[in-house]
Amino acid sequence: MIVPRPIGPRVVRAAILAAASVLLLAYVLAPVAWLLSSSLQTEREIVSIPPHWIPDHPTAQNFRAIFATGLGLAQPSPNGADPASGGFIPSVAGNLLPAMGNSFIVATAVVILNLLIGVPAAYAIAKIRFRGRGVALYAILATRVIPDIALVVPFFLVVRKLGLLDNLASLIITYLAITVPFSVFVLASFFEQMPDDLDRAARVDGCSRLQVLLRVFLPLARPALVAISLFAFLASWNEFLLALMFTQTAASQTLPIIVAGITSDFTVSFSFLNAAGVLAVLPPVALAVIFERYIVSGLTAGAVKG
Repeated sequence: MIVPRPIGPRVVRAAILAAASVLLLAYVLAPVAWLLSSSLQTEREIVSIPPHWIPDHPTAQNFRAIFATGLGLAQPSPNGADPASGGFIPSVAGNLLPAMGNSFIVATAVVILNLLIGVPAAYAIAKIRFRGRGVALYAILATRVIPDIALVVPFFLVVRKLGLLDNLASLIITYLAITVPFSVFVLASFFEQMPDDLDRAARVDGCSRLQVLLRVFLPLARPALVAISLFAFLASWNEFLLALMFTQTAASQTLPIIVAGITSDFTVSFSFLNAAGVLAVLPPVALAVIFERYIVSGLTAGAVKG
């Protein structure tokens, strides 16, 4: 005779899990909700007590100011102006759109070069048996053990020697050193999970190593490719320290530097700052939503081997 399990403990467990999930979501999403809400508020509304999670009078004046100054249709407000009076434009506002363009150029170049460098390297480590194969993989991974702050001085000396200071190329080169090891590790794990018979069969049919990689393994590795591309894009888009060290003028500065510069004005407009923050998070969020179904499968592809 089968004795039914009591319902009480299961209900309690489900209630605890639901409450914990709600608390976690609130903790994670509350800053994002406030960022969106405050970007549509006036300065007086933002600093009011208690805070307004839903704007009483939503306004898009901060977004209009960003595009107007970026297109040369408006001028920043003088230092010392009161942002609470409305229409305040920080001195760096005109650099936001060009900086977003710089960030997009750098991130896209890093993604492309990551694939061009990481895919052949990962395939060679995973499927070509050569002496020192394991050492090569661990040597690549060891470079990510070192904190980025410890690499600033060596990177600076190399970039200065190459004459690339205040140039987008300096950011692309240094970001590759940060992102390529992770890309090689993820792709190598993914390729190792694929049967060696695929490689042998293609070789027997007369394919070269390059043809095997392009025609057999790459179509099967789409989740991993999307995952490392998204990682490289996000790492380049959000990076602050190296961009701060290697760029000095607005012509080469990226979005995080310009957004941080808003807080260095004599007068700080929180509504404008939050509007700039919304523009900064839109591209990464859009990419994450579009490729969400590939991300988890790509990152966990090599976690379990059968």
